[in-house]
Amino acid sequence: MPRFLEILIALAGLVLLSPLFVLAAVLIPLESKGPVFYKADRVGRGGRTFVIWKFRSMIVNADKDGPAITTRRDSRVTAVGAFLRRTKLDELPQLINVLKGDMGFVGPRPEDPRIVSKYNDFQKEILLFRPGITSPASITFRSEEGMVPSDDWEKAYFNHILPRKLEMDLAYMKQATFSTDLNVMFQTIFNYNKNNI
Repeated sequence: MPRFLEILIALAGLVLLSPLFVLAAVLIPLESKGPVFYKADRVGRGGRTFVIWKFRSMIVNADKDGPAITTRRDSRVTAVGAFLRRTKLDELPQLINVLKGDMGFVGPRPEDPRIVSKYNDFQKEILLFRPGITSPASITFRSEEGMVPSDDWEKAYFNHILPRKLEMDLAYMKQATFSTDLNVMFQTIFNYNKNNI
């Protein structure tokens, strides 16, 4: 997708969705004291680390008190956070990352540095591409956290889920075009509507 078009869509999205930002700013700290936004390091193109923005969906300091990913029935997730995660509304602040150029709309989901450090040489190829808000793997693994048991999350994630996600997104990125990106964005919106009617 052309950069100027990404900027226009991101700006329009931030303006149109501003009422949701205001609502989140009220509800999130009302249930769980702390900041509205969750900011964390992620690894982007070329292995460069950047700060990703999300609405906070877990208790404060959850990333320091548990697995690097969210697991099935994760007790760190708040009630408001569970709704935000189920509807993917927690991802909306990543429009800021798109404006900054850290991310695009379509691309492999950026991972925590602790996870990227375990990539093999083949998997590191994903770092040749700019990460995105959505991707084919994001659509397929939309309910990923329900697949990850809390008692043995590392085995499930690193041996089964992560390799498949990286394989899917790497195959896509190597042949991605503007039209295929539009198709992925359409599928993302369609899957959101289908699961939240």
